[in-house]
Amino acid sequence: MQEAWTYLRQIPLFADLTEEELKKIADLAITKRYRKNMYIFLEGEPGTAFYFVKSGAIKLFQVLEDGREKILHFVREGEIFAEVVLFDGGPYPATAETLEDTEVGCIRNRDMEDLLRRNGDIAVKIIKVMSCRLRQAQTHIRDLALRGAYGRMASALLQLAQEYGREKGGKILIDLTLSQQEMANLIGTSRETVARILGEFRRLGAIRMEKQRITIVEPEQLKAWI
Repeated sequence: MQEAWTYLRQIPLFADLTEEELKKIADLAITKRYRKNMYIFLEGEPGTAFYFVKSGAIKLFQVLEDGREKILHFVREGEIFAEVVLFDGGPYPATAETLEDTEVGCIRNRDMEDLLRRNGDIAVKIIKVMSCRLRQAQTHIRDLALRGAYGRMASALLQLAQEYGREKGGKILIDLTLSQQEMANLIGTSRETVARILGEFRRLGAIRMEKQRITIVEPEQLKAWI
């Protein structure tokens, strides 16, 4: 139990809770392990639980009418996902697929609801996280509507750097392995367009690429496209 509640403190949602409150949540969590490219849940399935990532990485996406994926968000260690079903009890609004071997904590809605009735502070923190996610979704919708492919790509790279960036030699390594198709699904364009844009950004010296990982060398160059 000591390890479980100590780990929960690293998650922003729970960071300000007392040791006693963390232990109560740790009692509810069920650990599950998934291999790379496995589904945790599918869009439309009954939303019975929400999750947090203990290790690994996950992408959340929807399937469009033409069969293409629309990536909504990437989730890494210390982040929660599917928290929206906690309040409305509806189906999962997206599919969750692992990008690498991943371990998650799962907390069932009915168990968390009982805890929320006894602890209003936890409810407030979850609402704050959901508000942040809503703001990110609104920004993404704005990018798709108002910006061209180059602007959307530049904005996506800067956002990924902010969320998953790791400074390395004065540069920012995006610590997330993404294929060009996944990047295309993220910004709503084709893989060929992504390849062309990344090639141009690399030619300009704005980014460096190695083994599906992108390092931002000159962020100001990317900002100029937005």
